[in-house]
Amino acid sequence: MSLTPQGQDRVPEQRRHGGGARPGHVPDGDRKRRRRRVLRWSAMVLAVVILGTAGAGYLYYQHLNANIKKDDLNIGDKKDRAAESKANEAGQTPLNILLIGSDARNSKENQKLGGAKDTYNTAPRADVQMLLHLSADRTNMSVVSMPRDTLVDIPQCTDPDTGKSYSALTSEITNDSLGRGGPGCTVATWEKLTDIHIDHFMMIDFAGVVSMADAIGGVPVCVDANIHSKSSDGHGSGLKLKKGTTYVKGVQALQWLRTRYGFEDNTDIARAKAQHQYMNAMVRQLRESATLSNPNELRKLAETATNALTVDDGLGNVAKLYDLSKELKKVPTKRITMTTMPWQYSTTNSGRVVPRPGDAAKLFRLVREDIALDGKDKKKSAKTTTSSDPAAADDRIAVQVQNGTRSSTRLAVTGRAGAIARLLVGKGFTEAVADSSTILSEDETVIRYPSADLQGDAQRIAKSLGIPLSSVKKSTDVSGVTLVVGADWRSGTKYTTTEDDDTTPASAQVINGSDKKQCMHVNPNYTW
Repeated sequence: MSLTPQGQDRVPEQRRHGGGARPGHVPDGDRKRRRRRVLRWSAMVLAVVILGTAGAGYLYYQHLNANIKKDDLNIGDKKDRAAESKANEAGQTPLNILLIGSDARNSKENQKLGGAKDTYNTAPRADVQMLLHLSADRTNMSVVSMPRDTLVDIPQCTDPDTGKSYSALTSEITNDSLGRGGPGCTVATWEKLTDIHIDHFMMIDFAGVVSMADAIGGVPVCVDANIHSKSSDGHGSGLKLKKGTTYVKGVQALQWLRTRYGFEDNTDIARAKAQHQYMNAMVRQLRESATLSNPNELRKLAETATNALTVDDGLGNVAKLYDLSKELKKVPTKRITMTTMPWQYSTTNSGRVVPRPGDAAKLFRLVREDIALDGKDKKKSAKTTTSSDPAAADDRIAVQVQNGTRSSTRLAVTGRAGAIARLLVGKGFTEAVADSSTILSEDETVIRYPSADLQGDAQRIAKSLGIPLSSVKKSTDVSGVTLVVGADWRSGTKYTTTEDDDTTPASAQVINGSDKKQCMHVNPNYTW
């Protein structure tokens, strides 16, 4: 006998209708219901592994819900949180989901897969970080990964379980954020860096990667030469593959995702590229798996997936994951764009990288403004709300100018705040003053104001300097109109904006989700 969605025995057709049905005959109604259950299971599997296609699974519903682990979404300071995404003209809102690959060694299985004995039960690190952006109109999807060696500012975080508070850090490696209270601190770090509001997170650990790869029957990956990721001094994941395409699963899949030594220039950037290729291939495999007609195989996938995931409360049950899958299924594979955050090597910390000035901020802006990274969007007309409160006379607008030209790779330009304050005075804004006591780091020039009655004044300042109105932002961090001269305006008196240029920077290393020809280049020192 089959099981109903509630797990009860199904009553035979003959008993329910007093007999008359021939042995082995399945009435059309039951056949259709079973087909629907298969389809629902297919989509349920895809939902819980991020890129689903349709439907939901209701067999063992409560059991599967209990499998899913949950944690707080954002445990950072409120002042570091990004504003919620705005709806488009049709009332649709984009979705931003942070995907985290944890190197947790909190179990013997994870420790065996992840590292040396002295790392057992140590704080986990967010070795894989990818921001998945689903457009408001559900026509496209963008994925932005951040190399784990990126130096960022980690905000203050508070562990929701213990109440322990972790103080803010400056220029710290991004994967350390996970060990400061949980995935909610990694989310807070991304929001502080990108100013992109994150709606959900999904986290999977070493053991989860292995079990998922096994459950879907392997993921096809390609190398352009034989590779063995193992050096004489012990570096490497141990990955050993022959030239061409191999379906990797289990430990081999984990090795692929962890390989640094052996791909291209042995950097974390090459590893991110390999992870993108794996993700693209996995998406295609999962969509093919949606056609499976074997309920036992689909049940196995669902069990594996729900056991592998840790999510925020907003995705904390099968029904919510199903709702997400319905949204994700709308995007064709050819409209999925994988990118890496534009980066450059740090001049102060050897071996680490930092966001590339200009390009990284531009990529984050495109995602924040819901602009497709594949360039196939219809041209959107820029609409910025103009203040209904008129600006004061120019000579009565008080504005403070701050120097934000410092970056992780360059020192601040001395006297920049004073130079722009004098420029404003020369334009008739006689109340403009420089704040020489504060040196900030802002990739892009921004004007902030604290309340609606000062929005008109802030926009008047922007217009006089040629700064786009989209760079005028309300903020409770300032007490009056404040102009921060960013790293994009280090010299001169004329501000030049790339606001109208909505092309994805070449440094983002774009990969299209439908590209089946991707193949990793093997470093010649790691061939066999």
